[in-house]
Amino acid sequence: MATDIREPSLEIPPLRPGDRLTRAEFERRWEAMPQVKRAELIDGEVIMPAAASSRHSGSHFDMIGWLAYYRYQTPGTEGHAEHSVRFDDSNEPQPDALLRIKESCGGRSRVDSEGYLDNGPELICEVALTSVAIDLGRKLHLYQRFGVQEYLVWRVADKIIDWFLLRNGRYERLVRSADRIFRSEVFPGLWLDADALTADDSQRWLAIAQRGLGSPEHAAFVAELLQRGGSTI
Repeated sequence: MATDIREPSLEIPPLRPGDRLTRAEFERRWEAMPQVKRAELIDGEVIMPAAASSRHSGSHFDMIGWLAYYRYQTPGTEGHAEHSVRFDDSNEPQPDALLRIKESCGGRSRVDSEGYLDNGPELICEVALTSVAIDLGRKLHLYQRFGVQEYLVWRVADKIIDWFLLRNGRYERLVRSADRIFRSEVFPGLWLDADALTADDSQRWLAIAQRGLGSPEHAAFVAELLQRGGSTI
């Protein structure tokens, strides 16, 4: 009697929202789907954001511009957009933007041999239009749990920016100064006029960003980074 012997299937299953996977399996499936640009693993569950609208992408662009302006004048720092971060075997988010201190200057994250970030960067930013519940829910708790020192969420529809600072293992809201300016505690000189940014008043938020970069605390921070990094910056 003939026996039907079949080779096991080598086909890699696609990523689907809601799948429960390990990080290794998540990455294996994602690498087999080059057409997929955004995917995240949060507490073992696959999250695949909807296609970005013009409102989301425009706000995302402005957020990156604000961070990039600071990074260009702060040697020893590094910024990324949509960079996957490996936290553990169940979590690999892909934040909209982040700012980190390079490991050579004492930063808490590092780039591994495969080009991913290991451990959380100092600042993570999310632009939330349809993802507010996740960004202020599961992601907030994730970033808090893994020690991301500052977390910023731009709620596009509400025209509100929430900025959180990690204190004693828990997020507290960063309080704006009397002039309604956010001043980062982790990145001295990183100032934000949230009202101007959300109102698309680029001249105003840029002026505040320039003031922050001209502040004594930013100069002291740059000197400290240069001392830490030496010739590696």
